[in-house]
Amino acid sequence: MNETWVEPLGLVDGQAAAAALAVDLALPLAGGPLAFTLVRLIGADVPPTPLPLSDVPEAWQAKVLALTRPLPRFAGLEMPCEAGRPLVMGIINVTPDSFSDGGRGVAESIAAGHAMLEAGADLLDIGGESTRPGSNPVPPEEECRRVLPVIRELAKAATISVDTRNAATMLAALEAGAEIVNDITALRHDPAAARVLARSEASVILMHMLGEDPRTMQQDPRYGDVALEVAQFLADRVAAAERLGLPRDRLAIDPGIGFGKRVPHNLALIERLPLLAGIGCPIVFGASRKRFLGTLAGVETPSRRVAASVAAALAGGARGAAMLRVHDVAETAQALAVWQGLSGGAEEDED
Repeated sequence: MNETWVEPLGLVDGQAAAAALAVDLALPLAGGPLAFTLVRLIGADVPPTPLPLSDVPEAWQAKVLALTRPLPRFAGLEMPCEAGRPLVMGIINVTPDSFSDGGRGVAESIAAGHAMLEAGADLLDIGGESTRPGSNPVPPEEECRRVLPVIRELAKAATISVDTRNAATMLAALEAGAEIVNDITALRHDPAAARVLARSEASVILMHMLGEDPRTMQQDPRYGDVALEVAQFLADRVAAAERLGLPRDRLAIDPGIGFGKRVPHNLALIERLPLLAGIGCPIVFGASRKRFLGTLAGVETPSRRVAASVAAALAGGARGAAMLRVHDVAETAQALAVWQGLSGGAEEDED
């Protein structure tokens, strides 16, 4: 268990980051393009108030500098320190009952995947089991029947992640061409999962969920300090994965927005997302069309939460997310392009 954490604060980007870095008032977060100007030290006998970098005690300086290390490529994909922006992960649910986009069959899912790639997706996340609150589990055989034809086809065109918690589905999906496994239970559901993945070369996303069952995760979730508890859980799961034979450079982490969290929990996690940078893995951020956005925006229908979803995605990117998991790829890609241009990261145009 981690006894100490360094929380980056005062994040800046673009020209502000460059200026602060030039006069040693900031450090790059995970190699950039974001930079942080303040930190909060979390541990015994340290003040809870933010500190400028110049006031960090010597005993903590190594932990602060660890936050600056560029992330290695994940599944061969450029991280923000190279790309200048978060990656866009398009969501494809080959399910009859997903909360926002269920009902797609194989042909529709393949067409949707190609459309997402044309719209700017960097990778695709394909799932065959709904994990909305209260959803029932799907047997691996049915899950494979849904997703494998889609993976085989779309793997010809893109990096594919399979969204599953079942080892049998993981193995079949990897054989079909997937390169990433996205497990909402962080390898807790199926004891065989870690063995399957350790024998492969797959990259793995470990997500926080309260408990291990979507059917019960929203039953009165409680936290003391939600950001710190989620960070500790993910740090522990990364350490467990390493012990099981999965090197850290093949791991990414996801705070699990909406999975066993109420609105205040989700908002606190987004605000304090940079805390997760101390784990040293790419951060995956998925808030797309989720219920708490509808609560905030007053929009009941998930498919009408596009603007709210883009706003949340930009908030995640501005706080250090390396990948944004979204339904609305075109809108998110456009928003990121504008953000990158405003930050000085886009190519110059004659106009």
